[in-house]
Amino acid sequence: MLVDEATIFVRSGRGGNGIVSLLREKDRPYAGPDGGDGGRGGDVILVGDPHLDTLIEFAFKPHHHAEHGESGSGKCCHGKDAPDLRVRVPLGSVIVDVATGAFVADITEAGQEVVVAEGGKGGFGNAHFKTSTNQTPSESHPAGESIDRTLHLELKLIADIGLVGLPNAGKSTLLKAVSRANPKVAAYPFTTLKPQLGLAELPGDRRLIVADIPGLIEGASDGHGLGHDFLRHIERTKAIVHLVELAPIDGSDPVANYRAIRAELHAFSTELAEKQEIVAFSKSDLLDEIECAALVRRFSGAIGIAKDEPHFVVSGATGSGIRELLEACWTLVKPAENTWRRT
Repeated sequence: MLVDEATIFVRSGRGGNGIVSLLREKDRPYAGPDGGDGGRGGDVILVGDPHLDTLIEFAFKPHHHAEHGESGSGKCCHGKDAPDLRVRVPLGSVIVDVATGAFVADITEAGQEVVVAEGGKGGFGNAHFKTSTNQTPSESHPAGESIDRTLHLELKLIADIGLVGLPNAGKSTLLKAVSRANPKVAAYPFTTLKPQLGLAELPGDRRLIVADIPGLIEGASDGHGLGHDFLRHIERTKAIVHLVELAPIDGSDPVANYRAIRAELHAFSTELAEKQEIVAFSKSDLLDEIECAALVRRFSGAIGIAKDEPHFVVSGATGSGIRELLEACWTLVKPAENTWRRT
């Protein structure tokens, strides 16, 4: 199950106290101050982990507290620094401070580390304050306090290709056909309620990460349905495969359906609307070849797809056109091989 939002509570470690101590030895009854400094408290650090793809563990463990530094002791012994607490999060995690609403970090790379709560510094013991004019100082420096923060984590999928289209356009069936993912497939809208990831393998040890983005509806950019939840995932994909059902079972016009989705992408963000796109006509197995070709010509003419611009007729059920579509996707997401761009 993909859990793409979570709230966590983090607390760094408090610094150890510096102490006031005067050394007493048999032959040196007034040997001077020997109070050691306290150790540093542990930081709380979020670390990008490419092996994680959900925030579900934070539903069961929302609290993350680092250890405190040890206090100093006599004979100028410094307290031990506390270890830092590293909390693993999936790549694509966006962190926001709940109290202030401020953006904290965007974790996109494996091993990327972000300190979200810095540990308190250790306090100075009285040995630290000894001077030529003050041989027996009785002061110490207070330790640094811990930091408490409430953080909201939002997971935006990072994928090579995002599958978009109206509900029931055939995205889940296509993802199942190109990868080993096992999304729920059924003949009714909104079968997919959470984004699904699949790994498509191509000859030559090539791989594409494909995301099935749940079906969009008109008004999604205004938050209708689960629009914002869906659209923000598409922002992280490198390119879009827009699935269009040539003969929708509800009798709707595929040209109007295509334009409705494009309008929502434009309304949500310019960056999203400008992502490179491949149009794939889905469910070709439900039409005969002549009828399918006629519908593709009508659609291409209506939206202005040039003859040399990649578009594909595919069937997730039979696998027809899948290999050609994946090869085009591979070419598209490799910058050195990009030769065209849709706007």
